[in-house]
Amino acid sequence: MNHRVLLLLVALVGGGCLSQSRAQSAGRPGNLRFTPGASNEFSFDTGMLRGKLRADGRSTGLSSVVHIASGTRLDRSMGLCGHYRVFSANHRYGTAAWDWASQATLTPDGAVEVRWTQAADRPFELRALYRWAARDALEVDTIVQAKIDLPQFESFLASYFAEGFTNASAYVRQSPGTEGKPGFMRAEPSSGTWLAFPRDDQAVSIIEDGRWKFEPNPVDWVIMPRLAGPLGLRRCPGNGVTCVLMSSPRDCFALMTPFEAEPHYSMYLSLFGRDLKAGEVAKARVRLVIGQKLFPEGVIQLFQRYLQTAKQGP
Repeated sequence: MNHRVLLLLVALVGGGCLSQSRAQSAGRPGNLRFTPGASNEFSFDTGMLRGKLRADGRSTGLSSVVHIASGTRLDRSMGLCGHYRVFSANHRYGTAAWDWASQATLTPDGAVEVRWTQAADRPFELRALYRWAARDALEVDTIVQAKIDLPQFESFLASYFAEGFTNASAYVRQSPGTEGKPGFMRAEPSSGTWLAFPRDDQAVSIIEDGRWKFEPNPVDWVIMPRLAGPLGLRRCPGNGVTCVLMSSPRDCFALMTPFEAEPHYSMYLSLFGRDLKAGEVAKARVRLVIGQKLFPEGVIQLFQRYLQTAKQGP
């Protein structure tokens, strides 16, 4: 592809992502704000995407999400960017964060803050901040305050896509067909059912410390090649609509997914993966970008720009 054409394509499909600085505390445009509804739920219509956050007041992420231009439904099951498992070393806290009671409030700039308070069986306070960085880009901050020492703490962020999103890939250090260079690797059935793409050896040790052996629904992850960066995508081959999940290596230690056509149609990001001391507050950030006919080269450039933004951000 011609280099100038590629740069133009990236500017068009990712231009919204670059407008983040225009939507700061001075006030976001109306289409970059959540709107409160009944039962502690919220709605959104960015002009490119519409749907709900916390449908019926439940501690789930985005649901009923539609890519407006194509009319494509994006989510299913428990939605997009919902907080699922929470762990520390060889320990799981309950079944899922979406089962815990929570409260959500609209912030002055149109974001939504969700709060799970400390409880007898979870010695931490968890918060999540959902905000629109652009019409095609959602940012989710996960903030934890440890009440006791929490070794190798993890918040597992889950996204469940509609059945048409049958193509899944992770950005690895040595991609097949690239002569050992970084690139996307398909989550193919030949690799196994549940695939874990770790950041490094430390990430592997966390994944395998026993935290995934507890009932209900234990998982035996197949360790895959190392990530070039926490970047994964789910694509609907019928119309090219693509959902891209990204974070920074500092905030995310693994990307997980079943093989691409497995009926969960899901993708997960393992956040934090480090020791927290009692009283410590830590934050991890994730971005979800949705577009149509996003080519791999353009997605990687969007990710590289995101990493630069993440270095400069709060």
